[in-house]
Amino acid sequence: MDKNRALVLGATGATGRELVSQLIKHPAFSSVSIFVRKKPNLEHPKLKVYEIDFSELNTYRNNIVGDVLFSALGTTLKDAGSKPKQYEVDNTYQYEFAKMASENRVNQYSLVSSYGANKKSLFFYLKTKGSLEEEIKKLSFKSIKIYQPPTLIRQVDLIRPAEKRGILVLNTLNRFGILRSQKPLSVSVLARKMIDDVLNIKEGNATYQPKDIKL
Repeated sequence: MDKNRALVLGATGATGRELVSQLIKHPAFSSVSIFVRKKPNLEHPKLKVYEIDFSELNTYRNNIVGDVLFSALGTTLKDAGSKPKQYEVDNTYQYEFAKMASENRVNQYSLVSSYGANKKSLFFYLKTKGSLEEEIKKLSFKSIKIYQPPTLIRQVDLIRPAEKRGILVLNTLNRFGILRSQKPLSVSVLARKMIDDVLNIKEGNATYQPKDIKL
């Protein structure tokens, strides 16, 4: 079986971190290259870490080589500090990185987007994500997989109090048959689904909504 070279953008976030953890253990992947602002406390023979300045992405163009790009980069308005800064992280950086990957003949692209993403949305965050999806679809990847997950259950050290409360409310509603399509999903399940799809679906584009993201 041919080995795959994985690239991960957003490797220090909840989904990205889980992707890296699963990829370095997976026998189908020979290397995992991550592109981060700050080096994580993680070492592994398969792992290659590139500390980069996202405002100077073109500097790292020659390092963006492999077989599949997993993109899980994202931020919040609070962390970004302003809508323009959030747009830069959630849209501009991801698109520019993906464009370089496609030009360097990376064949497969997997994007973590958001449920409700739509470039015509009245909500800034969903509009930002939807615009990115539409731009990505124009790139020359052989396969593009877009994931629009429900509320994600993040790692214990990353989850916020408000997220805990929201997940508790949704789980309670789910037990009464309400909002079942929005049942919270573990980042470990999402990461596993993304990896399985890359290995089993080599060509074509697809968008996965919450009901589609299961093992």
